[in-house]
Amino acid sequence: MSSLPDAPSHAADVAAPDRLDRLRYAGVFMLLFLFGTETFLVSPLLPTIAKDIDVSEAAAASSVTAYVLVYAVCAPFLGVLSDRFGRRRALVAGSLLFVVSNVGAAVSTGLALLVVSRAVAGLAAASAGPAIWAHIAETAPDRVRGRALGLGMALFSCGQVVGVPLGGLLAGISGWRSAFLALAIGTAAAVPLLLRQVRPTAPQPAPVGAVKAVLSGWADPSLRNALLVNTVFNAANLGAYTFLGAVLVHRFDLGVSELGLIGVVVGAGSVVGSTAGGWLGDRARAAGGAPAPLLPLWGVLLAAGIGLAVAGPGLPVAVIGVALWFVASGAFVTDQQTLAGTVAPALRATSSAWLTSTMYAGTGLGAWAVGAFADVTTGMLTIGVSLALSAALGALLVSARRRPSAADAR
Repeated sequence: MSSLPDAPSHAADVAAPDRLDRLRYAGVFMLLFLFGTETFLVSPLLPTIAKDIDVSEAAAASSVTAYVLVYAVCAPFLGVLSDRFGRRRALVAGSLLFVVSNVGAAVSTGLALLVVSRAVAGLAAASAGPAIWAHIAETAPDRVRGRALGLGMALFSCGQVVGVPLGGLLAGISGWRSAFLALAIGTAAAVPLLLRQVRPTAPQPAPVGAVKAVLSGWADPSLRNALLVNTVFNAANLGAYTFLGAVLVHRFDLGVSELGLIGVVVGAGSVVGSTAGGWLGDRARAAGGAPAPLLPLWGVLLAAGIGLAVAGPGLPVAVIGVALWFVASGAFVTDQQTLAGTVAPALRATSSAWLTSTMYAGTGLGAWAVGAFADVTTGMLTIGVSLALSAALGALLVSARRRPSAADAR
């Protein structure tokens, strides 16, 4: 499989010093923060939205489903377009669609327009998201690539820690529609930065047909194994997380405000994990390690976090477990994005898209498996811990088989 990186970005990567210029990524970092805010903002606003447009909360929740399904289905196809036609086109198109989708959500007076708007938002994120990770991976200096990706993931998680409370405050003052308008305005403000910071590139010739291009990531043994590990990890990670609130309420009789604080712990853990994972990964690779040498550690830490969160004695221990859980989650995602951006440069966006699609697939499978237990606490422990350890074992095999090479450095 031939490598077809964008020539200007490749040249910039070679010439760049071994340090991270954060301002160089201001536009894409801003988008990641806004995407993270919208991803986490909708759920807490659902009761208010449902009441305003006169539908049930379950019906309003279909807008979340529309976002996830469209992203999961479309991202691999749009990732191929980004790999073939360049990051700038995918980023600008996705950003403009994101503006339109949020304006559409803000003016929705019924369920139909809201669901369509959220589906368009999923399409926008599916276009821009893989292109963002590919752009960072191919332009960041090799020695700080993990830190750059980790910072991007941390800013995405900051959408939950900072963006959601700000959006909730704005919604409380001016109504829920104002939160979506603010997202539209923020995204529109990011477009000039994207045009300035992301270089245009000439389209690359298609080495294979469209369908083969979409599936090409699965043909690379390292990527295929990483995607399988990603599915198992997130079946434990986000599949179990689906029931975390219910288990904590049952164990400790938490109210809505306390659950909101747990959400902050989740976001803060993700931020710490993303930044620490990127930094530790860079150091390990500099010392001669594999592209993602710490993936097994994050699987073991996830198992420990789930165990403490679900069965640890007392609320403080459970909160520590939640923090460890999402430190592992944030670090794992950063390492996976680094691996995807390293082992197959011509497929960076496609590989990133498949990471998200398999994440959603794993989440659905994990939630189904946990829900099959009569007692979801038992289900979270059994499914969450066993699959987390299985992911750690699989990651160990991936790391052992994939050693650094000259192609990785490029």
